[in-house]
Amino acid sequence: MRIVTAEQSREMDRVAIEERKIPSTDLMERAAAAVADEVMALMGDTPGRVVCFCGPGNNGGDGVACARLLLEAGFEVRCVLVGSHEKMTMDTRAMEAKLAAAGGKLEPFQPDDGAFAVWCLECGAMVDAIFGTGLRRGVEGDALTAIHMMNTCDIPVVSADMPSGVETDTGRVLGAAVEAAATVTFTLPKVGHFVGKGGLHTGKLVVADIGIPADLVNGADCPVCSVGEGEVRFPRRPLDAHKGDFGKCYILGGSVGYSGAPVLAAQAAVRSGAGLVTVGVPAPVWPVAAAKLEEAMPYPLPAGKEGQLSLEAGEAVHGRLDGCGVCLIGPGLGRGNGVSAVVRQLLREIHVPVVLDADGINALEGHIDVLDERKGLHTILTPHDGEFARLGGDLSGGDRLGEARRFAMEHGCCLVLKGHGTITAFPDGTAYVNTTGNPGMAKGGSGDVLSGIILSLLGQGMPARQAVPLAVWLHGAAGDLCAAEIGEYGMTPSDLVSALPRVIRTHME
Repeated sequence: MRIVTAEQSREMDRVAIEERKIPSTDLMERAAAAVADEVMALMGDTPGRVVCFCGPGNNGGDGVACARLLLEAGFEVRCVLVGSHEKMTMDTRAMEAKLAAAGGKLEPFQPDDGAFAVWCLECGAMVDAIFGTGLRRGVEGDALTAIHMMNTCDIPVVSADMPSGVETDTGRVLGAAVEAAATVTFTLPKVGHFVGKGGLHTGKLVVADIGIPADLVNGADCPVCSVGEGEVRFPRRPLDAHKGDFGKCYILGGSVGYSGAPVLAAQAAVRSGAGLVTVGVPAPVWPVAAAKLEEAMPYPLPAGKEGQLSLEAGEAVHGRLDGCGVCLIGPGLGRGNGVSAVVRQLLREIHVPVVLDADGINALEGHIDVLDERKGLHTILTPHDGEFARLGGDLSGGDRLGEARRFAMEHGCCLVLKGHGTITAFPDGTAYVNTTGNPGMAKGGSGDVLSGIILSLLGQGMPARQAVPLAVWLHGAAGDLCAAEIGEYGMTPSDLVSALPRVIRTHME
């Protein structure tokens, strides 16, 4: 599924109106109809009270037209202008005239009107059409009051295009934002529906076709997209296949106290289809890994007094890494000068694709030049926000997508920035925003499962551009299956591993 910016959306509208001569009010009417349909569906098609909060711009025009359509369908509707009447666009004025002709009225927002507040408390739904995609500054004044009113009435809100208060291209909340039960967006989804806090304010996302010509939509250059469930396909395996056909994968991880991390990664790699998985762990951890891993092949590596890899481990790793097509470094390695030195040495010497997770990422702190030296090779980093900050990533501005793309382009790597709406960014500036997953996955070990899946799909020969976003999607989909079956509180990373085959089976070609 392709995702557009505010500017791309405006440009499609402009071309449709100015060059294809589609009346702008026709587009507005179709947008309004889609919002009205969602309101009616939300209320069970039973006419009741609805209040529409409308700004003076064209998003407000969508709301005014929606109010008229609901009025004509038998709903009791009040349509409120949040902003200046003098600033209303021509199209919004046209919709106001049509509302008046239908017996309705666009009334000024009077936040101190107690009777209006009481009326609103008896509504079955509210419509948010204050800002749409055009907001670029902090919310204030009557708009802020209206947003707080919508958020505190315990009445479901349907937002037109974007929840008011959410910045379209970053998902940042600019002071305050509507907490929508549903958002009806037009033509294509926007970045802010998925990233930052915007993904938490959007609610159910409905994408409505409002009549923009298909060639304009299909021809839009969209560097950002998401993996849609309908696009997920796992190929059937040849009848004469053998284990070597499905990847030889190497995992370097573990330390005393962190023996579970490489085990989870290995189990996830096996469960997602890897043919052969070798796991190198410090010698004190080997008995634990050997007891837990029946399908993977753990072996001991030289270790120091604290149960972490010693400097001699690097040479031993090379002996087993030969013949492997992809390597995962990091799960449970621990932090220490010796461990970090081994990781950096291997990164300089290994020329197969490398997935860096956890302490493999931390080893690059202050040594980003080691990552830069791997430009042209496939290096996939899977940091959470704290690890990303240690690499020099800056999320203080709230633009997770922009910063992830910047980092990937600057350092020539694939960056998987974990979190709500995990972002996968590639060196050419393209990116994927993930739409699966749930809070039940916020447990230690979930990231190890993800790194194991990425390793597995790369090892099976999928190109990184396909394998990494698909692995992120699969990880979240397994989490959603677990949440549905056993609930978010009790699900564990091991449950994610067990769910992987069932998700894959439902998406076989």
